[in-house]
Amino acid sequence: MTDDDFTSEGRKVLQLEAEAVSALADRLAESFAGACRQILACKGRVVVVGMGKSGHIGSKIAATLASTGTPSFFVHPGEASHGDLGMITPDDLVIAISNSGQTPEILSILPMIKRLAVPLISMTGSNDNPLCKQSDYCLDVGVEKEACPHNLAPTASTTAALAMGDALAVALLKARNFSARDFARSHPGGALGRRLLLYVRDIMQSGSHIPLVKISDSLQLALLEMSSKGLGMTGVIDDDGKLVGIFTDGDLRRTLNKGVDLYSAKVDEVMTANPTVTREDCLAADVVNLLQRLSINSILAVDENHRPVGALNMHDLLRAGLL
Repeated sequence: MTDDDFTSEGRKVLQLEAEAVSALADRLAESFAGACRQILACKGRVVVVGMGKSGHIGSKIAATLASTGTPSFFVHPGEASHGDLGMITPDDLVIAISNSGQTPEILSILPMIKRLAVPLISMTGSNDNPLCKQSDYCLDVGVEKEACPHNLAPTASTTAALAMGDALAVALLKARNFSARDFARSHPGGALGRRLLLYVRDIMQSGSHIPLVKISDSLQLALLEMSSKGLGMTGVIDDDGKLVGIFTDGDLRRTLNKGVDLYSAKVDEVMTANPTVTREDCLAADVVNLLQRLSINSILAVDENHRPVGALNMHDLLRAGLL
């Protein structure tokens, strides 16, 4: 095969699977809404089961549900018949995934699930199969054909099931009013954790490290303060200690272009009044977005009385791994 052949085959697969997922939207009906209501009413955990490729999809769906406010875990149906059924309690709910709806390992544990009176939601390739008929709600994730040229390897069907799982998770997330801060509690590690758990107070310069001058000070003193603190700016405060302005590297360039005498000027003559500020309890990731949107490199954090309590710049955010 040539490079063009590989690209053409890849494009066909992506288009076919995209069409399979798109078709699901047209088939969402009362069963989807009912499944959502039943999961919301569940007092225990959502237990996802599936064999083979459906099992891998089920594991991911369980992980997505758990990280978005719906306690969930995956149980292998083969292991369930040998003791793991004890992990399922009467307060739980089961989501069973099987494209055929006839997976023996899943059908064999249905009597016990029914005996526990546990609600059962299924994802199958049609509505006419044993699993679907025994379910409280059956979600149709059927596809016209697999991306596999032999129509054998689970490809489009597993993508459809995965997308249906995401649809459930997001619908439930919104119903629970699950916030970004809620999300952060289950994602403390890695880049995602840093974006969701780091606050301004965690990375800002504070105390004597905050560059500050008084409104009556000279521009020379402001330049010395900027140089000694190394943040590329200094805050300007009034006699009550409240922030009234900021003088930055950008302000210095504009001052030089205007031909202002650096030796005689006062800082209040060249500062930027009423600067953009943040609070120490703001998410650092939100400050990143703010600085990028306004094309500025540094910012001061103030308290409820508008007194500076911290300062940070892009270098602080970079060291924190937020850029």
